[in-house]
Amino acid sequence: MAALLSEILTGVSEMKTVIERITINTDICHGKPTIRNTRYPVDMILDLLASGMNFTEIREDYPTIEDADIQACLVFASRLTQVKTIQRLMV
Repeated sequence: MAALLSEILTGVSEMKTVIERITINTDICHGKPTIRNTRYPVDMILDLLASGMNFTEIREDYPTIEDADIQACLVFASRLTQVKTIQRLMV
């Protein structure tokens, strides 16, 4: 029971971080998810991580970004992959 409660609280803490740090504003980057209403899109941070950059290197190149911002990008991406179904839209 304690493990389950710990897992739930960790999930709540992660979501609070994402809600505070990842924003979607139609006036910034065409409504793409960004870090704290800046012009740093989440996908750019994920691309930097995928290219092999670590948190320190990203912070050196983008001094206004904090470790918690990068972590929030990872949590955000993780949550997006947990969808139940994906359906094709016919346009």
